[in-house]
Amino acid sequence: MIRAHVLICGGTGCTSSGSKAIQEAFAEQIEANGLAEEIKIVQTGCFGLCALGPVVIVYPDGTFYSRVTPEDVKEIVEEHLLKGRIVERLRYDDAGAAVPDELGNVGLNDTAFYKTQNRVVLRNCGVIDPEDIDEYIAMDGYAALGKVLTEMTPEDVIKTVTDSGLRGRGGGGFPTGFKWSLCAPNKAPQKYVVCNADEGDPGAFMDRSVLEGDPHSVIEAMAIAGYAIGATKGYIYVRAEYPIAVKRLEIAINQAREYGLLGKNIFDSGFDFDLYIRLGAGAFVCGEETALMTSIEGNRGEPRPRPPYPAVKGLYNSPTVENNVETFANIPQIILRGADWFASMGTERSKGTKVFALGGKIEHTGLVEIPMGTTLRHIIEDIGGGIPNGKKFKAAQTGGPSGGCIPASLIDTEVDYDNLTAIGCMMGSGGLIVMDEDNCMVDMAKFFLEFTVDESCGKCTPCRVGTRRLLEMLEKITKGKGTLEDLDKLEELCLYIKQNSLCGLGQTAPNPVLATLKFFREEYVAHVVDKKCPAGVCKDLLSFSIDKDKCSGCGMCAKNCPASAITKTDYVAPGHKLPSYEIDSNKCVKCGVCMGNCKFKAISKI
Repeated sequence: MIRAHVLICGGTGCTSSGSKAIQEAFAEQIEANGLAEEIKIVQTGCFGLCALGPVVIVYPDGTFYSRVTPEDVKEIVEEHLLKGRIVERLRYDDAGAAVPDELGNVGLNDTAFYKTQNRVVLRNCGVIDPEDIDEYIAMDGYAALGKVLTEMTPEDVIKTVTDSGLRGRGGGGFPTGFKWSLCAPNKAPQKYVVCNADEGDPGAFMDRSVLEGDPHSVIEAMAIAGYAIGATKGYIYVRAEYPIAVKRLEIAINQAREYGLLGKNIFDSGFDFDLYIRLGAGAFVCGEETALMTSIEGNRGEPRPRPPYPAVKGLYNSPTVENNVETFANIPQIILRGADWFASMGTERSKGTKVFALGGKIEHTGLVEIPMGTTLRHIIEDIGGGIPNGKKFKAAQTGGPSGGCIPASLIDTEVDYDNLTAIGCMMGSGGLIVMDEDNCMVDMAKFFLEFTVDESCGKCTPCRVGTRRLLEMLEKITKGKGTLEDLDKLEELCLYIKQNSLCGLGQTAPNPVLATLKFFREEYVAHVVDKKCPAGVCKDLLSFSIDKDKCSGCGMCAKNCPASAITKTDYVAPGHKLPSYEIDSNKCVKCGVCMGNCKFKAISKI
């Protein structure tokens, strides 16, 4: 009889930290201690607290172990699983959480990270084995599909999704039910449902984690969408760089077919629907729906002019509905719990929850799911744990290369589609990168422009040429060669690219530049007029200096300088016995190694 479960995170983050070796160590130690009949090991999806991985949770007591290594496993098995004594040094300690239970444990949902989240999309991630369809079914899996096929008409399904207020979570926020209603009336021999799992934003890993932790929720939702619009085939377009997601999708699709939940005559309803996986090559432009469909068809991923829209003429010139992973993952719960339940969360025009990949200068990096309308301050300070090392919050980049930045002055902004649009930002797919005082906003804009220049498909001139000209102007500014006239030209070119590009990539590529110009124009001016980078990031505008009175003469800076730019002087500082050092600015490559090696804080960058 099973008396305890050991849940081990099998998401990409923890896998890269060695969770597979931890799982193997648990299996070995459990067997060695004769506990194989009593303890079950469960590989789950992402728990969300990626900064604490690898994560192990023992149930039924709910002990949360963080940063576990294979060497720790023997102690956990012998002490906790065999003797019932918790290994205190590995237990996650959340000082801001609720009162611990009699064992000293704080319930996972009571921790500061989790207690104000509302996990709808992530409801099964970190809870079930994503490779076991029975565990998904035990969590009401495929009950929504059964309900729509036996109790609802296609029109009922579309009305429920429409009434819920669900908007597409891929970035644009287009009403999901309305999109389905545009496709449903169109008659054609074949219709398609497409799932966009081509998550390409730097710092975004929401959709990947859902596919890795709960693939059946997407499969079930796509079948529901197929029933609603009259489609019998679906494609999940997922980038090949997501091997764990691809593997678990393949397993889940095969299991669903074996159980009769995909294929012919599902639930004896006469409804046929099947799914296929298509691997993307990692082109960011294929996140745009028409480029994605072109790629599925076997062609180079380039966008098509719209209209006609995919609801009329999409994949293989047939009516098609396309949504992203997070959008689909909401559907089964909306069907089971009702439109009013979903609409009760969020704001007036942005219903439900939103998953964010929280990264950058933040204590608790990971996945968070919060109701729409939650303030940025709450996300960063309460859930994310604030900015590390006593630094000040400067800005948060939302939407990646297509988004904009929210400055510290607007940290109390309620995060939803309309509020972000009103301040010149956008929700995007859900990447949320936090920046502190050490980040240069001009450099940040340049980083995202470098990305979009590389990822532009080149089909239209405004994007192909315009983004490259933007990048050249930013490079000129970060090298201290820009002029005030360049700032006006930069803004003018941004607006031209937005208005004339063919697809969403080009239309949103200038957003990081426009947002930083709006909120951090003084940094651009400092680069242009003062020839200085206030954050000390842009190398061409930096110089390093040694304070001779602080220098102990230890020589660690000179020993580690890769350019041999640091030499000894004849000056001996008061209180020191050895001569100090100085930096030759002509030889200095501005790598900053010297600062990192100086224990006396005698080196500064100016």
